Amino acid sequence: MLEVSDLHVSYGNVEAVRGVSLTATPGRVTLVLGANGAGKTTTLKAIAGLERPHSGRVALDGQDITGLAPHKIVRRGVALVPEGRRVFGPLSVGENLRMGGYTAERSKAAETLDRVHEMFPILSERAGSAAGLLSGGEQQMLAFGRALMSQPAVMLLDEPSMGLAPAVVDSILAKVRQMADSGIGILMVEQNAEAGLDVADEVVAIARGEVVYAGPVSEARDNASVLRAFLGEAALAGED
Repeated sequence: MLEVSDLHVSYGNVEAVRGVSLTATPGRVTLVLGANGAGKTTTLKAIAGLERPHSGRVALDGQDITGLAPHKIVRRGVALVPEGRRVFGPLSVGENLRMGGYTAERSKAAETLDRVHEMFPILSERAGSAAGLLSGGEQQMLAFGRALMSQPAVMLLDEPSMGLAPAVVDSILAKVRQMADSGIGILMVEQNAEAGLDVADEVVAIARGEVVYAGPVSEARDNASVLRAFLGEAALAGED
Protein backbone atom coordinates (compact mmCIF):
# COMPACT_ATOMS: atom_id res chain seq x y z
CA MET A 1 0.00 0.00 0.00
CA LEU A 2 1.14 3.53 -0.80
CA GLU A 3 0.45 6.01 1.98
CA VAL A 4 0.92 9.76 1.57
CA SER A 5 0.67 11.70 4.83
CA ASP A 6 0.47 15.49 5.25
CA LEU A 7 2.51 16.19 2.10
CA HIS A 8 3.69 19.77 1.50
CA VAL A 9 5.47 20.89 -1.67
CA SER A 10 6.54 24.46 -2.50
CA TYR A 11 7.92 26.30 -5.50
CA GLY A 12 9.83 29.16 -3.93
CA ASN A 13 7.38 30.99 -1.72
CA VAL A 14 4.34 29.37 -3.33
CA GLU A 15 2.98 26.29 -1.57
CA ALA A 16 1.49 24.10 -4.33
CA VAL A 17 0.57 21.12 -2.13
CA ARG A 18 -0.73 21.80 1.38
CA GLY A 19 -1.01 18.77 3.60
CA VAL A 20 -2.27 16.21 1.11
CA SER A 21 -2.95 12.74 2.54
CA LEU A 22 -4.15 9.80 0.45
CA THR A 23 -3.60 6.10 -0.17
CA ALA A 24 -3.32 3.72 -3.10
CA THR A 25 -4.36 0.18 -2.24
CA PRO A 26 -3.46 -3.03 -4.14
CA GLY A 27 -6.15 -3.94 -6.64
CA ARG A 28 -7.96 -0.61 -6.39
CA VAL A 29 -8.08 2.63 -8.40
CA THR A 30 -7.90 5.90 -6.48
CA LEU A 31 -9.04 8.75 -8.71
CA VAL A 32 -7.63 12.22 -8.03
CA LEU A 33 -9.88 15.04 -9.24
CA GLY A 34 -9.32 18.77 -9.38
CA ALA A 35 -9.01 21.64 -11.82
CA ASN A 36 -5.79 22.85 -13.41
CA GLY A 37 -3.56 24.24 -10.71
CA ALA A 38 -5.08 22.22 -7.89
CA GLY A 39 -1.79 20.46 -7.12
CA LYS A 40 -2.55 17.06 -8.60
CA THR A 41 0.48 16.67 -10.85
CA THR A 42 2.78 18.13 -8.21
CA THR A 43 1.53 15.50 -5.76
CA LEU A 44 2.35 12.69 -8.21
CA LYS A 45 5.79 14.15 -8.93
CA ALA A 46 6.56 14.38 -5.23
CA ILE A 47 5.57 10.75 -4.72
CA ALA A 48 7.74 9.72 -7.68
CA GLY A 49 10.76 11.69 -6.47
CA LEU A 50 10.65 14.33 -9.22
CA GLU A 51 9.79 17.07 -6.72
CA ARG A 52 11.12 17.13 -3.18
CA PRO A 53 8.52 17.75 -0.47
CA HIS A 54 9.54 20.08 2.31
CA SER A 55 7.46 18.10 4.80
CA GLY A 56 5.22 15.07 5.00
CA ARG A 57 5.79 11.39 4.37
CA VAL A 58 5.44 8.94 1.50
CA ALA A 59 5.56 5.27 2.47
CA LEU A 60 5.25 2.04 0.50
CA ASP A 61 4.26 -0.98 2.56
CA GLY A 62 5.37 0.91 5.66
CA GLN A 63 8.82 1.81 4.31
CA ASP A 64 9.61 5.51 4.06
CA ILE A 65 10.46 6.51 0.47
CA THR A 66 10.07 10.27 0.92
CA GLY A 67 12.53 12.24 -1.16
CA LEU A 68 14.41 9.27 -2.60
CA ALA A 69 15.85 9.61 -6.10
CA PRO A 70 13.34 8.66 -8.82
CA HIS A 71 15.19 5.52 -9.91
CA LYS A 72 15.30 4.29 -6.32
CA ILE A 73 11.55 4.84 -5.96
CA VAL A 74 10.99 2.83 -9.17
CA ARG A 75 13.11 0.03 -7.72
CA ARG A 76 10.99 0.09 -4.56
CA GLY A 77 7.88 -0.50 -6.67
CA VAL A 78 6.34 2.86 -7.68
CA ALA A 79 6.12 3.72 -11.40
CA LEU A 80 4.94 7.01 -12.92
CA VAL A 81 3.18 7.21 -16.29
CA PRO A 82 3.57 10.92 -17.05
CA GLU A 83 1.13 13.29 -18.67
CA GLY A 84 1.55 13.24 -22.44
CA ARG A 85 2.87 9.64 -22.45
CA ARG A 86 6.47 10.68 -23.30
CA VAL A 87 7.43 7.53 -25.14
CA PHE A 88 10.85 7.44 -26.81
CA GLY A 89 9.65 8.18 -30.34
CA PRO A 90 12.72 7.16 -32.37
CA LEU A 91 13.05 3.86 -30.49
CA SER A 92 10.98 0.81 -31.35
CA VAL A 93 8.08 -0.36 -29.24
CA GLY A 94 10.19 -3.29 -28.04
CA GLU A 95 13.08 -1.01 -27.12
CA ASN A 96 10.74 1.27 -25.15
CA LEU A 97 9.53 -1.73 -23.17
CA ARG A 98 13.05 -2.91 -22.45
CA MET A 99 13.95 0.59 -21.24
CA GLY A 100 11.05 0.38 -18.80
CA GLY A 101 12.50 -2.76 -17.24
CA TYR A 102 16.00 -1.50 -16.54
CA THR A 103 15.47 -1.41 -12.75
CA ALA A 104 13.56 -4.70 -12.54
CA GLU A 105 14.75 -8.21 -11.76
CA ARG A 106 16.33 -9.51 -14.97
CA SER A 107 15.29 -13.07 -14.21
CA LYS A 108 11.64 -12.00 -14.47
CA ALA A 109 11.99 -9.75 -17.54
CA ALA A 110 10.78 -12.29 -20.08
CA GLU A 111 7.82 -13.29 -17.92
CA THR A 112 6.90 -9.63 -17.37
CA LEU A 113 7.13 -8.89 -21.09
CA ASP A 114 4.80 -11.82 -21.81
CA ARG A 115 2.26 -10.39 -19.36
CA VAL A 116 2.53 -6.95 -20.95
CA HIS A 117 1.98 -8.44 -24.41
CA GLU A 118 -0.99 -10.41 -23.11
CA MET A 119 -2.56 -7.26 -21.68
CA PHE A 120 -1.65 -5.12 -24.70
CA PRO A 121 -1.49 -7.38 -27.78
CA ILE A 122 -0.90 -4.39 -30.07
CA LEU A 123 2.52 -3.91 -28.46
CA SER A 124 3.55 -7.38 -29.56
CA GLU A 125 2.21 -6.79 -33.05
CA ARG A 126 4.05 -3.47 -33.34
CA ALA A 127 7.23 -4.47 -31.48
CA GLY A 128 9.53 -3.42 -34.31
CA SER A 129 7.72 -0.18 -35.16
CA ALA A 130 9.02 3.22 -34.07
CA ALA A 131 7.04 4.36 -31.03
CA GLY A 132 6.55 7.79 -32.55
CA LEU A 133 4.50 6.28 -35.39
CA LEU A 134 1.87 4.82 -33.06
CA SER A 135 -1.52 6.43 -32.58
CA GLY A 136 -2.19 8.35 -29.37
CA GLY A 137 -4.07 5.43 -27.85
CA GLU A 138 -1.34 2.98 -28.81
CA GLN A 139 1.30 5.28 -27.31
CA GLN A 140 -0.68 5.40 -24.07
CA MET A 141 -0.76 1.59 -24.00
CA LEU A 142 3.00 1.62 -24.59
CA ALA A 143 3.47 4.05 -21.71
CA PHE A 144 1.44 1.69 -19.51
CA GLY A 145 3.45 -1.29 -20.72
CA ARG A 146 6.77 0.48 -20.17
CA ALA A 147 5.78 1.21 -16.56
CA LEU A 148 4.60 -2.38 -16.04
CA MET A 149 8.02 -3.63 -17.13
CA SER A 150 9.43 -2.23 -13.86
CA GLN A 151 7.19 -4.73 -12.01
CA PRO A 152 5.48 -2.04 -9.90
CA ALA A 153 3.30 -2.48 -6.86
CA VAL A 154 1.82 0.99 -7.46
CA MET A 155 1.32 2.98 -10.66
CA LEU A 156 0.88 6.75 -10.77
CA LEU A 157 -1.08 7.76 -13.88
CA ASP A 158 -1.15 11.42 -14.87
CA GLU A 159 -4.03 12.26 -17.25
CA PRO A 160 -4.04 8.98 -19.24
CA SER A 161 -6.95 10.09 -21.44
CA MET A 162 -5.49 13.48 -22.36
CA GLY A 163 -5.54 14.20 -26.10
CA LEU A 164 -7.32 10.98 -27.00
CA ALA A 165 -10.43 10.66 -29.11
CA PRO A 166 -13.59 9.98 -27.07
CA ALA A 167 -13.93 6.57 -28.71
CA VAL A 168 -10.47 5.62 -27.40
CA VAL A 169 -10.85 6.93 -23.85
CA ASP A 170 -13.11 4.11 -22.67
CA SER A 171 -10.71 1.43 -23.91
CA ILE A 172 -7.72 3.14 -22.27
CA LEU A 173 -9.49 3.47 -18.92
CA ALA A 174 -10.67 -0.14 -19.21
CA LYS A 175 -6.98 -1.06 -19.31
CA VAL A 176 -6.48 0.95 -16.12
CA ARG A 177 -9.17 -1.17 -14.48
CA GLN A 178 -7.52 -4.32 -15.82
CA MET A 179 -4.15 -3.32 -14.37
CA ALA A 180 -5.76 -2.73 -10.97
CA ASP A 181 -7.55 -6.07 -11.16
CA SER A 182 -4.15 -7.71 -11.63
CA GLY A 183 -3.27 -6.54 -8.11
CA ILE A 184 -1.55 -3.20 -8.75
CA GLY A 185 -2.54 -0.14 -6.75
CA ILE A 186 -3.47 2.71 -9.09
CA LEU A 187 -3.34 6.42 -8.23
CA MET A 188 -4.79 8.25 -11.22
CA VAL A 189 -5.14 11.93 -11.99
CA GLU A 190 -7.86 12.29 -14.62
CA GLN A 191 -9.56 15.44 -15.89
CA ASN A 192 -12.36 13.42 -17.48
CA ALA A 193 -14.21 12.95 -14.21
CA GLU A 194 -17.16 10.95 -15.53
CA ALA A 195 -14.96 8.44 -17.36
CA GLY A 196 -12.63 8.19 -14.38
CA LEU A 197 -15.48 7.52 -11.97
CA ASP A 198 -16.53 4.56 -14.10
CA VAL A 199 -13.30 2.67 -13.31
CA ALA A 200 -12.38 4.05 -9.87
CA ASP A 201 -12.96 2.64 -6.40
CA GLU A 202 -11.99 5.67 -4.35
CA VAL A 203 -12.05 9.41 -5.08
CA VAL A 204 -9.86 12.21 -3.75
CA ALA A 205 -10.68 15.80 -4.75
CA ILE A 206 -7.96 18.44 -4.41
CA ALA A 207 -8.50 22.21 -4.46
CA ARG A 208 -5.75 24.77 -3.99
CA GLY A 209 -3.34 22.09 -2.87
CA GLU A 210 -5.63 20.61 -0.21
CA VAL A 211 -7.82 17.53 -0.05
CA VAL A 212 -11.42 18.70 0.07
CA TYR A 213 -13.12 15.34 -0.42
CA ALA A 214 -12.07 11.71 0.02
CA GLY A 215 -14.30 8.69 -0.11
CA PRO A 216 -15.70 5.80 -2.13
CA VAL A 217 -17.02 6.28 -5.65
CA SER A 218 -20.57 5.54 -4.50
CA GLU A 219 -20.53 8.55 -2.18
CA ALA A 220 -18.79 10.73 -4.77
CA ARG A 221 -21.55 10.01 -7.25
CA ASP A 222 -24.18 10.76 -4.63
CA ASN A 223 -22.48 14.09 -3.97
CA ALA A 224 -21.82 15.11 -7.58
CA SER A 225 -22.91 18.69 -6.96
CA VAL A 226 -20.42 18.97 -4.08
CA LEU A 227 -17.63 17.62 -6.28
CA ARG A 228 -18.49 20.11 -9.00
CA ALA A 229 -18.24 22.89 -6.43
CA PHE A 230 -14.80 21.65 -5.39
CA LEU A 231 -13.64 21.62 -9.01
CA GLY A 232 -15.02 25.09 -9.57
CA GLU A 233 -13.20 26.43 -6.54
CA ALA A 234 -9.96 24.77 -7.66
CA ALA A 235 -10.22 26.52 -11.01
CA LEU A 236 -9.44 29.78 -9.22
CA ALA A 237 -5.91 28.55 -8.37
CA GLY A 238 -2.79 28.86 -10.52
CA GLU A 239 -1.21 26.18 -12.67
CA ASP A 240 0.07 22.81 -11.39
